[in-house]
Amino acid sequence: MKGMAPLTTPPRPADFAHVRDWVFDLDNTLYPHHVDLFAQIDRNMTDYVATLLQLEPTEARALQKAYYRDHGTTLQGLMINHGVDPNDFLQKAHAIDYTVIPADPALGEAIKALPGRKFIFTNGTVAHAEMTARALGILDHFETIFDIVAAEYVPKPAGATYDKFMALNRVDTAHAAMFEDLPRNLVVPKALGMTTVLTVPRNLEYAFSEIWERHGESDDQIDYVTEDLATFLQTLID
Repeated sequence: MKGMAPLTTPPRPADFAHVRDWVFDLDNTLYPHHVDLFAQIDRNMTDYVATLLQLEPTEARALQKAYYRDHGTTLQGLMINHGVDPNDFLQKAHAIDYTVIPADPALGEAIKALPGRKFIFTNGTVAHAEMTARALGILDHFETIFDIVAAEYVPKPAGATYDKFMALNRVDTAHAAMFEDLPRNLVVPKALGMTTVLTVPRNLEYAFSEIWERHGESDDQIDYVTEDLATFLQTLID
């Protein structure tokens, strides 16, 4: 990756000195992959597809993943191809146990200390983001949450959704950074002039990630990679 720091190299604070708007994805970004919260959502989505279309679990999962790959979210694929009610889908997808999320005081202190505004920009819902961020102990540090409803159900990585988020919050992309766990969701931010950071599982263990979610040598949209968001941010403010 051109210009991307290796995993073992901490970020240079000078590379982030210009940043005044800090934009964070939610799932597998603000909490680490090994918490595996999204696995609960993933199972709920598979069950939803199986019930809706009367499919066996393996068939439902294959279709769910195809919609996710092709449309950015399973929901978008279901809306386009089957006319599902997005509110019903989102409510059932996010019926999960949030108690598995450990509080992260170090992350909270690091986010709080960042200069400027902080946002959550998620393909999930505000309610899901609030529950997750509250469990982490970081909810109060964010300016606002931009969710899939605000995006009119058009998910990242669609350029129009980033434009909507940036315009609504008056984000100057030349002075902004984006943190994401999916490389494809950093393509637009990088093109807009944002500093980009990819969060990855410890030791790059993609136990439950699909091949199109992983990063590779051609991902020029990624400036930095981190396995530990709290430590990464702490490096910027020390």
